[in-house]
Order: sequence, then structure tokens, then C-alpha cells
Amino acid sequence: MLNEFSRTELLIGKEGMEKLANSRVAIFGIGGVGGYTVEALARSGVSQLDLIDDDKVCLTNINRQIIATRSSVGKYKVDVAKERILDINPKAQVNTYKTFYTPENANEFDFSKYDYVVDAIDTVVGKLEIIERSKKANVPVISSMGAGNKMHPEKFEVADISKTSVCPLAKVIRQQLRKRKIKNVKVVYSKELPIEPKEDMAISCRNHCICPPGTVHKCTNRRAIPGSNAFVPSVVGLIIAGEVIKDLIEYKD
Repeated sequence: MLNEFSRTELLIGKEGMEKLANSRVAIFGIGGVGGYTVEALARSGVSQLDLIDDDKVCLTNINRQIIATRSSVGKYKVDVAKERILDINPKAQVNTYKTFYTPENANEFDFSKYDYVVDAIDTVVGKLEIIERSKKANVPVISSMGAGNKMHPEKFEVADISKTSVCPLAKVIRQQLRKRKIKNVKVVYSKELPIEPKEDMAISCRNHCICPPGTVHKCTNRRAIPGSNAFVPSVVGLIIAGEVIKDLIEYKD
């Protein structure tokens, strides 16, 4: 019967669609990268999604985050994403967690329940914890490296963390994973050197913070506020979604 996923089924077959419908994927971080990952997974027929992010949509998110619009400013990102998913696929099961993931609250999540884990958060300690928990649970994980301060989406590639170079974030993660004796971690990264943001105090969050009321983890808490655009985080998110889909259905070229 013709349905919203018929065109995808023409590529991966009925069995592939059934695998996606029965797969549960956790996405940590529903921002510029994670938001597009969620969107693509939902439009591909993944019917069980766990969304983890404590942030609210901010006006400054509109330039790059698929869930960010004027009408969604001030709303929790996971709530906006869930609404989009259910509008795409009313049969989807969506679990939301308004949580800023850290090693301190990691026990709130049972990684053994997931078929795949996506790391699209910003903090090093959070990324390392997600990867380590996934490995211990024997669950596939893919991690997004730095997508901020970049202008070339075509330079992103999929690689094992041990094969990465140039990317400052990948270097830190690579070194820390080596210390923990963790191997074989799939990441999406770029060899493009980060651009130095053009600091303009007239449009700086440091001087003109407009975070929605109740926002705990503000940009102003960062040492540096990265620049971004509409076409880099989105590409990274879609690359990640593609890897998740292909791995779940065991796709072979």
C-alpha cells in the first residue's frame, strides 16, 4: 500500500523498512546537527526515537536549526522536534528528556535499550561518556566532531576516530579515547581549519543575551561563541543520519 515511506522502500525494500520501524535510536543533542539527524531519521521511517536535550529554541538558532522558527522560540527543542516527528509519522514512539547529559546523570539512560546512538552534543566530557556507555552496552555509536566555524560542508567525511586529523575536537576525543582504551568509533569530521569568528559586540550574545527565560546552559558560559551557518551543521546531521540508516539495515553497495 502506498504510504509516506514508499519512495524509501523502493531503495531498501520492505525488509529494510521493517528494520527501521523496529529500531530505537537515541539522539543526544537536538541542535544544528542533531536536529537534521532527527528529521532525516523520522522521514526514513525510524519509528522509535529518544531525544535528549535541555535547551530551548533561541532566536539565534534560526540561522541553522531545522526546529527553530519564530513560532518555536522559547519552546524546548525536544518538544518541538517531537511535534515535527509525529506530524511526519503519527505512529512513531518519541521519548523526550529535558536533560543536559553529563557523567553525573548518565545512569538515567539505559544504553542497552538502543539499537543506535547519535552523539551531537558540544561538551567533551559528555561525548566521551556517551561513547563509553555505548561501547559497554555493545551499541553502535556515531559522534559529530566540530561543525562550528566552518564554511565547507563538502569537506566533511566519515572515518574512524583513529584516522582523523586537523580537527581540534577530534584530536582531544582521540587522545582521551586512547587513554580509555576505546577503539573503533565512527565519527563525522572535517579537515577544514576553523575560522576565527569576527567578534562584533553589537551582535554579541555576551552583551545582548536573548536566551529564553529559564535557560540554564547559555552561550555566554562558553569561552568562545562559535560562528555557524545553514549549510554546514545540516550536512553533518544528514551524513550522520545516512550512516545510521545504512548500518541499521546492513546496507551494502
